[in-house]
Amino acid sequence: MANIDQSISKRLIFAISLTAVTLVAEIIGGLWSNSMALLSDAGHVFLDLFALVLSLAAIKLAAQPPSELHSYGWHRAEVLASLINGLTVFLMAVGILYEGSKRLIAPQEVHTTTMLVIAVFGLVANLLAAKGLHGHSHDDLNVRSAFLHVLGDAAASVGVIAAAVLMHYTGWYQADPLISIAIGLLILVGAGRVLREAVHILMEGVPRGMSVEHVAATIRAIEGVAGVHHLNIWSVCSHIFALSAHVEIEPEHEGERSQLLHTIEHELEHGFHITHTTIQFDCPSSCNGGPLIKEFNHVEREARCCGHSH
Repeated sequence: MANIDQSISKRLIFAISLTAVTLVAEIIGGLWSNSMALLSDAGHVFLDLFALVLSLAAIKLAAQPPSELHSYGWHRAEVLASLINGLTVFLMAVGILYEGSKRLIAPQEVHTTTMLVIAVFGLVANLLAAKGLHGHSHDDLNVRSAFLHVLGDAAASVGVIAAAVLMHYTGWYQADPLISIAIGLLILVGAGRVLREAVHILMEGVPRGMSVEHVAATIRAIEGVAGVHHLNIWSVCSHIFALSAHVEIEPEHEGERSQLLHTIEHELEHGFHITHTTIQFDCPSSCNGGPLIKEFNHVEREARCCGHSH
């Protein structure tokens, strides 16, 4: 896990460096060329830079070990950073739509050559940054958030290039605010996805693509299991899933509790990537003591049944 986080950090630092250079170039180029589209994209890049720095900070926090106050560590920092990223991008998109609408009503002349050169530079830089982040974008919500920022910038740069070419040959300067509005709408969609996922995790919803009934059926299919109830599944962060459940065992398998525990654990981890579990075995009437409880985290495992520890 530490190697993965180190790899992600290096890719984020690379993306931050490229994004910072792009930001400076687009601000200077936007002011010089009088391009609303380029300045809008610069605003996008600025918030992307903020998002990338926030993502890097969240990864550093998540690497902190569990403590008395934070038993899961700081993994939720990833989700909070993504929530902040989504909110800031959403507000930025609203601002772009407003300014683009004003410029659409009263279009202004744009220096298209400067606009084109800066937009091409921005496209190349964003594609390089996106390539660096893509490898981890499916595993980590925070990296996915940063990846969407950079990818959105690349798409916006393509729009700015198209607008520059169109205005250069036709003089139709309304293309500049139109592209700005298109950039704003693109950002809104990406921000909505990130916000939805972050809120879903904070509300402790079932991980996306996972079915509670499917998980329950998998546990019930294990030999010796009679039933499952009080099943809860949630995410600690985008790549750490947790589960708690009561599992009823068949009387003839009373003596196989340790093996059952291992089998359930294996099925959950390899079938659903669920690695944090709390499972209580409901003992049948022939069991004279309390239930078997299994608690699992990165540090320890504990199993107790009928008053005896294993």
